[in-house]
Amino acid sequence: MGDKNIVVVGAGVAGLTTAYLLSKNPRYKITIAAKHMPGDYDIEYASPWAGANYMPVSVRGTPAQEWDKNTWPTFFDLAKNHPEAGVHFQRTEIHNRKKDISSATAAWFAELVSPNPWFSTLFDDFREIPKSELKEGIDNATCFTSVCINTAIYLPWLLSQSLKNGAIVKRAVFKHIADAAAPGVHSSGCPADLVVNCTGLSASKLGGVEDKTVVPARGQIVVVRNSAPAMVGTSGTDDGSDEACYIMTRAAGGGTILGGCYQKGNWESQPDPSLAIRIMKRCVEICPELTGGKGIEHLDIIRHGVGLRPVREGGTRIEKEKINGVWTVHNYGAGGAGYQSSYGCSQAAVDLIDDALTGKARL
Repeated sequence: MGDKNIVVVGAGVAGLTTAYLLSKNPRYKITIAAKHMPGDYDIEYASPWAGANYMPVSVRGTPAQEWDKNTWPTFFDLAKNHPEAGVHFQRTEIHNRKKDISSATAAWFAELVSPNPWFSTLFDDFREIPKSELKEGIDNATCFTSVCINTAIYLPWLLSQSLKNGAIVKRAVFKHIADAAAPGVHSSGCPADLVVNCTGLSASKLGGVEDKTVVPARGQIVVVRNSAPAMVGTSGTDDGSDEACYIMTRAAGGGTILGGCYQKGNWESQPDPSLAIRIMKRCVEICPELTGGKGIEHLDIIRHGVGLRPVREGGTRIEKEKINGVWTVHNYGAGGAGYQSSYGCSQAAVDLIDDALTGKARL
């Protein structure tokens, strides 16, 4: 087989992880072509706004479970051996309140908050927290050591790994996914042999894809300088079905993320001040150590942020198809699981790419 020209469209965590894995194959000549790049902060570009962490929400027995499971070893290795990637270990507590059972957040977190989730075997120190140690109102809880990711370091790190392996990166906006295969887009100047579609939320309106099952699930966060002793997630709040409470301290000086909400269908890009106050109050209540037992006025705010998770009915789309005669492999729609499923999803996409270009998928 000769060299193959591949254009990866999108530079969020899905596009950059897929490009990085592809760039390890010397026969693949990779061009990453994207509207948004690491360093940009735009409402269409979800990846910089993410927490981000490894708290699996995938349901047992689904492809998403496999993708999450296959992602953990890489993040474990990065946290242990590659501090320059901006990933670190953090003690994690998951709190469940039975009264949240019908909320949007509890539906999103269903596997995460169960007493015996599938991922319990991934962590050496996974345990159920005794009822006697739980705060009032918490019905059950688990704890384990997971990872938190500083997206401002990690996304450029991913990009740099692809660059190191010879990938070319350029800004581009496409009206139709097939336009990415046109001569002049790939760095070789030749037409692409294959296009990888990692366009996230934009897959809903990109010509040739126009996947109307992709919708935003708006998340709002407050980034503070205060540090928390653990990463915490809860099954819901008393402030509304689509509001959430989670805390995570990013690696390498990235601040602490206070969240959040899960507002499906909401495209609003600006932070809601009243929601920000509710988020801060909830986080200080569940983790008094943030302010030494004082109120939210003792939070040292870096910024308010809003991101739109690219949620797809039926979950992440990892498929191949021919569009205008060119193989296209899709990897988009991971919603709030973009990071924690990134290596599993991207390897599944790479297997389809190998199959399309050589007829031999990696077994």
